[in-house]
Amino acid sequence: MSYDLAVFDPTSAPSGRDEFLAWFDKQAEWAAPRDYNSLDGTSPALRDWYQLMIPQFPAMNGPDRSDAWNSRVSDYCIGSDVIYVAFASSVAKEAYTAVRRAAEQAGVGFLDASGDGEVWRPI
Repeated sequence: MSYDLAVFDPTSAPSGRDEFLAWFDKQAEWAAPRDYNSLDGTSPALRDWYQLMIPQFPAMNGPDRSDAWNSRVSDYCIGSDVIYVAFASSVAKEAYTAVRRAAEQAGVGFLDASGDGEVWRPI
């Protein structure tokens, strides 16, 4: 079982909750013609967020994949305006804290996709 969190480019996402959730659902169809393991075409702020996260929670797939296998290795799905990450449930609290802190540092939004649906945006 995974614990899923997402970050998004706040300049691309609608501000109303219902509109945001509809937009996010559309993004999470992963239908764009791109490599969802690559940062190519991803917004600069999301790239910054990713670089903050990889040392703490290495990627399971893609060019940054970890050769080591442990509970911190995570599955990143990288879109242009959204990055969705599936973490091991055993690291849920640590993942929440790290994702939220990195979102604040990088100036991206945050969605608690597995928890209470909290949406946070930078001011």
